[in-house]
Amino acid sequence: MTSPAQIVVFGATGDLMHRKLAPALARLAGDPALREPFSVIGVARSERSDEAFRASLRDALAPSARDAFDALAPRVHYQRADASQPGSMRALRDRLDALADGAQIGRLFYLSLAPRLFGATVAALSAEGLLDMREGERTAWRRVLVEKPFGHDLASAQTLNRDLHEMLSEEQIYRIDHYLGKETVQNLLGFRFHNAIFEPLWNRHHVELVQITVAESIGVEAGRGAYYDGAGAVRDMVQNHMLQLLALVAMEPPATLHPEAVRGEKVQLLRALHVPDPHDVAVDSVRARYAPGTVDGTAVKGYLDEDGVAADSTTETYAALRFEVGNWRWTGVPFLLRHGKRMPKRFTEIQVQFRTPPVQLFNRPDGVSDAELRRMLRDGSLCDLRPNVLTLAIQPHEAIRLSFGVKRPGSAMVMAPATLAFDYRDHFGAESPEAYERLLLDALRGDQTLFLRADEIEAAWHVIDGVLAGWRADGAPPVLEYPAGSWGPPDADRLFRGCEGSWSRG
Repeated sequence: MTSPAQIVVFGATGDLMHRKLAPALARLAGDPALREPFSVIGVARSERSDEAFRASLRDALAPSARDAFDALAPRVHYQRADASQPGSMRALRDRLDALADGAQIGRLFYLSLAPRLFGATVAALSAEGLLDMREGERTAWRRVLVEKPFGHDLASAQTLNRDLHEMLSEEQIYRIDHYLGKETVQNLLGFRFHNAIFEPLWNRHHVELVQITVAESIGVEAGRGAYYDGAGAVRDMVQNHMLQLLALVAMEPPATLHPEAVRGEKVQLLRALHVPDPHDVAVDSVRARYAPGTVDGTAVKGYLDEDGVAADSTTETYAALRFEVGNWRWTGVPFLLRHGKRMPKRFTEIQVQFRTPPVQLFNRPDGVSDAELRRMLRDGSLCDLRPNVLTLAIQPHEAIRLSFGVKRPGSAMVMAPATLAFDYRDHFGAESPEAYERLLLDALRGDQTLFLRADEIEAAWHVIDGVLAGWRADGAPPVLEYPAGSWGPPDADRLFRGCEGSWSRG
């Protein structure tokens, strides 16, 4: 970014602004990549002075972040506005024009709002001319950053895309998925396409399966019960974050790192995912909700007892799914996705499990003949060890681990597991930037690589609509229960076939 800008945050009195955006903005203010200062204008429906708004943001910050915020504070402002009241949006326009550099600088409108308000807010901004810009404008640009969820099914996502495109070009729309701002997620591209020792192996000939886990120890957070009960684990996590991880793991190499080249390959991968029919869903999915249990030594209530959750709810808090990618590189390789709340610990990771060598030379059971060994391996009564698994840990610690086998000391040829490990914090001596910090910086710079395109959103919903339709069909898998603090329902283990393995526990 070579010019100053205004960051206009709608929903600025909400939780996201205080927990995530304010710390990210404070850190960004000191980022050397931004050669010009930016202003922050918080927008909400309640009355509040600039001073009160600044104080509320500062109070929510960790003490270590307050000095950085104090340097930014003189450029933090507040304006009451409501998209349903044209007069208040006109007042917002006048306030923005009156600030330093006025209408001649770039503006990023961040919609930290309920999804039902996206279209109306953009329409109100457009009606006041706040989104007008010349094609290819480099200084007085206008961009809109939209939070998830982006629709609740394919039809609603298409409607929202159509509504936004009536007032904005695709180049002006930044659909955020904060998982894409995490350092390890971004590193997937570099790791895959820079390291020659892995790229030749990244295909169906050498990879047996890929599993992706997003485990949470928390339940439904306070105040989110009603929202979550209308969404569930698949809509809340799988459709967006987890399918994005799958796309980055499995996409073809882009011709360049231009945003459209990268996003185009992700779209092609999502379109190659098989859309499950009801039979596939019955066989290849498990859904469940947490029952009362114990997490970290504390007794917690079950999902049906959470505030805002209907007593007869059938919403899932756990989903395990087996997908297949129908393209040349991946046909026949299962991609297993699992997400659950109230699990024993919080972690997100991707595991790439490589195939075993063609002949079992080591760790043979005593007293088993060659013929018996071949029969046991064929019928699955004996499984080869899976020594080579690449683990990309995304949270809570960002790391990469590769397991392999080494000979155990002694006269016998017995192989034992070993691990090569890389930790971001240990190696670089600092914590990785927060996801929102990176994504805000990219939005200010006009880099859409880590933001979602309209057709990408719709391709993901096309797959998830198949899952949801299968759960509504006759013969659908029931909603099971698992005790809070457990690893989910045992039925999820059946998604691994034969000797494929089992779910990671982080």
